[in-house]
Amino acid sequence: MADVPFDLIIRGGTVVLPWATEALDIGVRDGRIAALGMLSRAEAAETIDARGLIVLPGLIDAHVHLREPGADEVETIATGTKAAALGGLVAVFDMPNTQPPITDSERLAWKRRRIEGRAFVDIGLYVGATKGNIADLADLEAEEGVCAVKVFAGSSTGDLLVEDDVSIEAVLRSGKRRVAFHAEDEDRLRDRAHLFREGEPYQRHMEWRDVETAFLGTRRIVGLARKVGRRVHILHVSTAEELAWLAGHRDHATVEVLVNHLTQAAPEAYDFLGGLAVMNPPIRDRRHLEAAWAAVRDGTVDVVASDHAPHPREAKMLPWPRCPAGLTGVQTIVPIMLDHVHAGRLSWSRLADLMCAGPARVYGIVGKGRVAVGYDADFTIVDPSLRRTITDEWIVSPCGWTPFAGMTVTGWPRMTVLRGRVIMREGDLIGPPSGRLVRFGETLGPDPAFARPLRP
Repeated sequence: MADVPFDLIIRGGTVVLPWATEALDIGVRDGRIAALGMLSRAEAAETIDARGLIVLPGLIDAHVHLREPGADEVETIATGTKAAALGGLVAVFDMPNTQPPITDSERLAWKRRRIEGRAFVDIGLYVGATKGNIADLADLEAEEGVCAVKVFAGSSTGDLLVEDDVSIEAVLRSGKRRVAFHAEDEDRLRDRAHLFREGEPYQRHMEWRDVETAFLGTRRIVGLARKVGRRVHILHVSTAEELAWLAGHRDHATVEVLVNHLTQAAPEAYDFLGGLAVMNPPIRDRRHLEAAWAAVRDGTVDVVASDHAPHPREAKMLPWPRCPAGLTGVQTIVPIMLDHVHAGRLSWSRLADLMCAGPARVYGIVGKGRVAVGYDADFTIVDPSLRRTITDEWIVSPCGWTPFAGMTVTGWPRMTVLRGRVIMREGDLIGPPSGRLVRFGETLGPDPAFARPLRP
């Protein structure tokens, strides 16, 4: 096999491996990593000169809303995954709160069919929990391409809501995989809604959806998880209080933090962006941002994601609280995280852990998440010194805006490689959409090649 030419060799890059960061070559064959080392004498159909560049395992955004079906005017599978590829991502995990929501086997099958020929990167699918499909969740979570069951314990975009303890416990008893939660406390949101009036400053959003709303929701859910003995993943953790408490509950709970909560702080974000800063859970003051970075440094955070959730610009300009909550982010998360690396806030290895190995651990991904022989040949190749300014004009989502417009970053994705094929080079998409379903260990069926017993 050593004499067989490779399909692709990436030469001379600084490669972020699970065990070190080293200058070496990568040989790719049949869409998978076939060799690591000095391959100067090897031949390949295609060669990438990566000298001066960082070769990361293909980065994953494990929390996006592609809005299909139901809101093609702001995002689709095609446009959202195009944005992902341009931004340096190889895979995204799509949320179920669409119109109609993805809550049964028929709708899952429809979504799987939509991926072929439309997706530019690979996709994992969340299935939404409702009070009416609890009995079906154990079967739904085992369907091909499903990354997790998603529970909205606090209200957000769409009409999926499972807010009471009895129903949440029933969800946790239906199935065995890790369950992902939007963990704000709905009762507290309802009880305090009368305190706020239309037209008040946008930063009132963080006062309504306050620290206790988030912290109470997280404590309730993890308490129920411990009672049932089920693993949970708390999405978009946004408060210092939650992060400190979750550090003591690692046996049952894993933690996601959003790039926004590592980058933007109140009141400045609301003063500058107005409705373009409104998201759930909200952007908070700098104390919480600093706590999020401390949790990144001490290992409490497992995953960093974007919660890409586009809305029309004109809707975001409506007075609070009529402006919808949700920000774009799938195209900008990699440049912003690269800028954080440049600023010394995290290492290359920690970035790979938060956006590759972390999602692989939490969701049980097969074949992605690290640069190692036998894994998918997925790479995010970046220039650590390239400075660019993020603009609305760069955004390919139909809504056409980003809350990071005008931000100059150091570090930029130069190439996105998906299963050994360059799908983005220097800001241009290459070739037709080739995205597939992400594979998960707990959804793999039997391999027909091993259907017959081996000879003794």
